[in-house]
Amino acid sequence: MNLRPGRRPEEPEINVVFFILSAKFTDEGRLRVHLPHASDVPEARQSAEPLVVSVTQGGTYLVNQHELINSSPETLRAALLKETGTNRSIRITLRADARATHQSVITAMDVLGRLGFAEINIATVKDEPAGKP
Repeated sequence: MNLRPGRRPEEPEINVVFFILSAKFTDEGRLRVHLPHASDVPEARQSAEPLVVSVTQGGTYLVNQHELINSSPETLRAALLKETGTNRSIRITLRADARATHQSVITAMDVLGRLGFAEINIATVKDEPAGKP
């Protein structure tokens, strides 16, 4: 029974975000991050160096290999603003440890998206076929 005539229910909305997988990222630095595996990794385009945001197994963040003082979204946002200024066309490479929580990865993606970065690559390593070491 409709008790409020003339009022239509809200239309559901679906937001879709696409990400491009980047090629094998070999610069490990001092911190060891175990990247998740993918069956195919596209070749990276050669252009300016990307900004690298790393998520460790424990959920801490690094921006261009500099560990942040805490893992809050506000701290990550401030570090990204310090590194990029007003440039939102810079490529971002997100390097998340395969054992990092989904929440810590999603938080990083959310901060990047809210700041307006359009090109976010997620680093993976190529999955070896069965039977090969």
